[in-house]
Amino acid sequence: MSAPSTTPRAAATNSVWPQLEPLLPQVSKPIQYVGGELGAVTKDWDAAAVRWALMYPDAYEVGLPNQGVQILYEVLNELPDTLAERTYAVWPDLENLMRTHGVPQFTVDAHRAVRGFDVFGISFSTELGYTNMLTAIDLAGIPMLAADRTDADPVIVAGGHAAFNPEPIADFIDAAVLGDGEEAVLEITAIVREWKAEGSPGGRDELLLRLARTESVYVPRFYDVDYLPDGRIQRVVPNRADVPFRVHKRTTMDLDAWPYPKKPLVPLAETVHERYAVEIFRGCTRGCRFCQAGMITRPVRERSITTVGQMVRDGLEFSGFNEVGLLSLSSADHSEIGDMCSGLAQQYEGTNVSLSLPSTRVDAFNIDLAQELSRNGRRTGLTFAPEGGSERIRKVINKMVTKEDLIRTVVTAYTNGWRQVKLYFMCGLPTETDEDVLEIAEMAHEVIRAGRAATGSKDIRCTVSIGGFVPKPHTPFQWASMERPEVIDHRLKILKQAINSDRSLGRAIGYRYHDGEPSLIEGLLSRGDRRVGSVIRKVWEGGGRFDGWSEHFSYQRWVDAAAETLPAFGVDLDWYTTRQREELEVLPWDHLDSGLDKDWLWQDWQDSVSEFEQDDCRWTPCFDCGVCPSMDTEIQIGPTGKKLLPLTPLGGNGMKVPAAGHSH
Repeated sequence: MSAPSTTPRAAATNSVWPQLEPLLPQVSKPIQYVGGELGAVTKDWDAAAVRWALMYPDAYEVGLPNQGVQILYEVLNELPDTLAERTYAVWPDLENLMRTHGVPQFTVDAHRAVRGFDVFGISFSTELGYTNMLTAIDLAGIPMLAADRTDADPVIVAGGHAAFNPEPIADFIDAAVLGDGEEAVLEITAIVREWKAEGSPGGRDELLLRLARTESVYVPRFYDVDYLPDGRIQRVVPNRADVPFRVHKRTTMDLDAWPYPKKPLVPLAETVHERYAVEIFRGCTRGCRFCQAGMITRPVRERSITTVGQMVRDGLEFSGFNEVGLLSLSSADHSEIGDMCSGLAQQYEGTNVSLSLPSTRVDAFNIDLAQELSRNGRRTGLTFAPEGGSERIRKVINKMVTKEDLIRTVVTAYTNGWRQVKLYFMCGLPTETDEDVLEIAEMAHEVIRAGRAATGSKDIRCTVSIGGFVPKPHTPFQWASMERPEVIDHRLKILKQAINSDRSLGRAIGYRYHDGEPSLIEGLLSRGDRRVGSVIRKVWEGGGRFDGWSEHFSYQRWVDAAAETLPAFGVDLDWYTTRQREELEVLPWDHLDSGLDKDWLWQDWQDSVSEFEQDDCRWTPCFDCGVCPSMDTEIQIGPTGKKLLPLTPLGGNGMKVPAAGHSH
């Protein structure tokens, strides 16, 4: 592959737009490369001391709404001497033209060449974005391997949930940040600013060393990995004296101090979410054993009801969006969710603003919330996530919900006017059998039966959506073996037959699923070590792009690449995926500290196999997962005793008016 012409840092002030613009009529959806959205920022290049290019490694339509990138973009651009611009993955049609015409990877804000920036930050929420990262690095004219980069190249920093095990991409990135980014990017900016002001002493190596010394930025080149003869890791140790043995995650404690995004980006082209999203709290302590997000974002930190109200008001006024999403891992768990929903519903009643909660817990309380949120007449479908088909498997995964709860909740929804309910499950969970999966069909049938009986109508539907289970680092299932794709596909097939075994009920049930093959590859990437980097590169060289998109994903390409590269290390694809780990095995991410105690995770894995349920520590005594003491943090929840209303109406002077009876 011919790389595009490289750009020295000084030339990055020049826009590549004159070379790019003539290519756009030849590609699909050219609008996504144009920039200039409401909320976008362009700053004077020469006035900035530190310059960031931020990337979500997927197409514009998926990347633009990404909350993490939007927040960092705004936080950085609020600094007077710092500039941040965005870049997204380009589709293969434009990639080919860029290679032919020598156009480098560019930002959408000022169309500057990415190679000219100081820091290239990439946020991964899924491991399937790794090949898109390699495309961007190559198109930018940056050496693929971190070891080959010079002072003329930006420092490439990975973040996001998938960065909690950055080992598979350790050869390609310079650094990784674990955890919350708001304060981390400010700290990195300060270090880069100071190093540049001193005349860049010691070059790139010294800058990376300063980052590593913070103990919260992981720099893979300063760590060596030794392997045992059977392929397992013997140890991961620093290869320099002044580098920490363990790198700790960042936790932003006071979310009220970080009310971002204040100026959400309003897309020009169609995107997957077009709404103003407010994160109402961060973290989750429900303890679902498969859920990496819930484990790595502990402890729970709530935004106060007044901050949420103010953010919604300001965000809508700025953006003109007419939908608000109240986001978190389990939104209905916010201690003031009832007041928040009724307050917002009241505030926006009679307007065209609709409010939504993402997938919620299975209990009747959420129907009350949904009723509040649909006051304006617009009813989005309700989504519930029982995750496991049988009571037994729900104990294994610690998803404490009974079949009766589910039926009762869904019937309540149908009797309150909902016609469409979506149920989300997983296939391939530890200890799962065919019978566990077939119970999903039984549950779906009962949902339709009960709904018809309660409403006297046949006009109700339920969609069953199935995802493949992928064991993730820093969860109790990090030791678990994966099922082979053919087993998953067999279970999905017999489930479909079972759903359709009763024609009358089957007609009312939609069925969506992800087959087993992409999940197996995601499993390779999520629990891989540095040796997996050779597989990623081989796949990319063979044309791997947009692996998160089923129409671009090739299972065979990954299988072939693994077969070609891994035997040299004495391991194979199964070794990383279908093999169960032992208690004392050194896992590739053990030196990266999410705050969770490894012994506690192991005990929870044992509890899982014996089908023992673990309570939610938000409401029960601490059960020593390790996060609060090791991170010097604590669970922060309300209630604050404040009410949302009244806020001044839109177009007012922006002052909050305290509710009667409460003082600030």
